[in-house]
Amino acid sequence: MISYFIRRLLIMPFTLFGMTVLIFLMLQLLGPEARSALYVRDIPKNAEVMRGIIIKYGLNDPIYVQYWHWLVGRKDADTGKTVGGILRGDFGFSRSASRPVAELLALRFPATLELTLYAIIPIIIIGIWMGVTAAVHHNQWIDQGARVFSIIGYSFPVFVFGILVLMIFYADLRWFPAGRISDWVAKTDYRQYTHLITIDALLNLRFDIFWDAIRHLVLPAVTLAYTSLAAFLRITRSSMLETLRQEYVTTARAKGVPENDVINKHARPNALIPVVTYSGITIAYLLGGVVITETIFNFQGMGSAAAEAAARYDVVTVLAFTLVTGVILILANLVVDILYAFLDPRVRLG
Repeated sequence: MISYFIRRLLIMPFTLFGMTVLIFLMLQLLGPEARSALYVRDIPKNAEVMRGIIIKYGLNDPIYVQYWHWLVGRKDADTGKTVGGILRGDFGFSRSASRPVAELLALRFPATLELTLYAIIPIIIIGIWMGVTAAVHHNQWIDQGARVFSIIGYSFPVFVFGILVLMIFYADLRWFPAGRISDWVAKTDYRQYTHLITIDALLNLRFDIFWDAIRHLVLPAVTLAYTSLAAFLRITRSSMLETLRQEYVTTARAKGVPENDVINKHARPNALIPVVTYSGITIAYLLGGVVITETIFNFQGMGSAAAEAAARYDVVTVLAFTLVTGVILILANLVVDILYAFLDPRVRLG
């Protein structure tokens, strides 16, 4: 087990290195003027001043030198301070948000994290339960209903479903508002420990703020949950059906093992292996910032910030979000590999 974990941990730095190289090469598609946003806040219009910035920050240096400076930073000749360097948390300046990209990430990531937490719990719990139940009752009315539910959700575009629930529950019924919080909450003085509004509200014993945050979370979380839950249901059902046909399940039933034990102890753990893979990808996707959902509901997270940056051709900010999303995906894959080892001993022995 330990050697398996060590092998996975040793692979991760090479994966991260490859990802940074790809993103840096995409950055090189921009001209030196656009790349100057990595070091200066305002891109000067004067050509002489711009040439001075390009020379000062080595934006015409050999590509491997620029990559090193982008990775670890470069010492400013005037101040003697190190500027830039993604390993130092300096991703450049966001022209679309008028603030450093690192500040923008710190401001928007808690919103996306909170939305992910409230969306992923029903996705995993309900999706797995419905998938297992549908497989156990194969071709019965429960299975047929689950299949219809999954087909509709799987084929429903996210933006269509999001706009539909927004029109019904916000525009018509006025049950659930858009945005992340109400204006009165934004003006309320309460201590923020985690910047996750629901958790901070509970820590401050402010149940009025908690309820307001929940009402704002319902529509985007339901939109994400329904469209992703349908895929979970389909994957779990297919994997469970295949597992139930295996010889060891037939043998367990022939030995008189109770059906609940056959399902819960023999079939379901093995059927969850492909589900774990999809769970890791889904969590990484949600944490990376769900652009369409956050934009529809005006939820101020990473996805809506990336959309605003793309609309204003703020490539430096977009690539920074891409980098963060890539790191999240790599870490999610590492967690999935570790869970594999617990679910299936054959994986860690291979």
